Amino acid sequence: MAKEKVQTVDIDYSEQAVPQSERRNIVTMFMIMLGFTFFSASMWVGQEMADGLDFNGFVWAVILGGIILAAYTGTLGYVGTKTGFSLDLLARRAFGLKGSYLPSAMISFTQIGWFGVGLAMFAIPIANELLGESVVWKFVLIAIAGVLMTSSAYFGIKSLTIVSYIAVPLVGILGTVAMILAIQRGDGTIIDQFAASSGTLTVIGGAGMVVGSFVSGGTATPNFTRYAKTAKAGVITTVVAFFIGNTLMFMFGAVSSIFVGGNDIFEVMIKLGMFWFAVLVLGLNIWTTNDNALYSSGLGLANIFHTKKKPMVLVAGLIGTIAADWLYWNFVSWLNVLNCTLPPIGIILILSYFMNKDQYTEDSVVTKQVDWFAVGGVVIGATVANLLHWGVASINGMVVASIVYIIGQFIQKKKG
Repeated sequence: MAKEKVQTVDIDYSEQAVPQSERRNIVTMFMIMLGFTFFSASMWVGQEMADGLDFNGFVWAVILGGIILAAYTGTLGYVGTKTGFSLDLLARRAFGLKGSYLPSAMISFTQIGWFGVGLAMFAIPIANELLGESVVWKFVLIAIAGVLMTSSAYFGIKSLTIVSYIAVPLVGILGTVAMILAIQRGDGTIIDQFAASSGTLTVIGGAGMVVGSFVSGGTATPNFTRYAKTAKAGVITTVVAFFIGNTLMFMFGAVSSIFVGGNDIFEVMIKLGMFWFAVLVLGLNIWTTNDNALYSSGLGLANIFHTKKKPMVLVAGLIGTIAADWLYWNFVSWLNVLNCTLPPIGIILILSYFMNKDQYTEDSVVTKQVDWFAVGGVVIGATVANLLHWGVASINGMVVASIVYIIGQFIQKKKG
């Protein structure tokens, strides 16, 4: 008798919607999304804002930018939860089967870049503080961190959940304690300390920095909210987590700038004599974002190369680890340029869902190869976002991409 063929289940659901039986509760989703926002590079933004704004301006910039970011990521979170689809499955419906390679490539490329930068952000300060600026140890630490963070992304949402449950409380509590101690030891109130360093940055400029700090990562929101049980849970956890997490990172960076002239809570904790706590916070803070970034990269590469997510995570992790030091010193400015490319992708995914809901059921078949208006919207929107030096770059890009895509939809439906 011939053996029955056993069908293997794709536990990452890279080719199908996440079934209700695999959805997570609201606490787990909140931990995952909050850990996603614990992004050390956001502290750099906090430093720049502290240097350019007084305390009142800082608060308003964080609120305004937070509202814009919450609206964008919250809507993507809603779409991800309602459909159960990853960013790449959504892109197939909005951009076409081959057109989806563009958003998949952009999210993968950007997230691998930030993964590598994150590894170096962990290894360099520890090698400098503990190991006498040893170049050898810097690369050893990059390799160790690369293996650990790649492993958690490799095993999917379950390991991401475990890392988040461990890291989020520790980073939040220890970082906040260090921030409060630093403020207490400073000269005068926090308002006085901000005023001493404020420059010429406007609230709108600061809000633009808030949005730009995490809009690229935020575009990958559906990759995680597809695991939420309800659309309400997906939206609430995204909006609240992004606002709390980003605000905390901006405050860490701002206090670091004021207290030690740096841009990372690690430096503050070192100054306070909390070295090992500083290492713990730095490592966990980067880990929570890096494994999410690599997870998204794996899904994107799986869509392009028509394979499973797991081997693509290993490829992405290897590239990011090998290139980490070079990425840190040479590529951050390019990554910021790419940040302007992803918001047009996100807004087209949103518009496509609300304008064509019948195409987003689990049994819907995608036959279109390329939606050139979607592709054109991204190209033109990203170009405008990078070249127009007025307003908020990511919003400029989204507005232009929306216009191009909506015009395209009307033309296509009129022909149909």
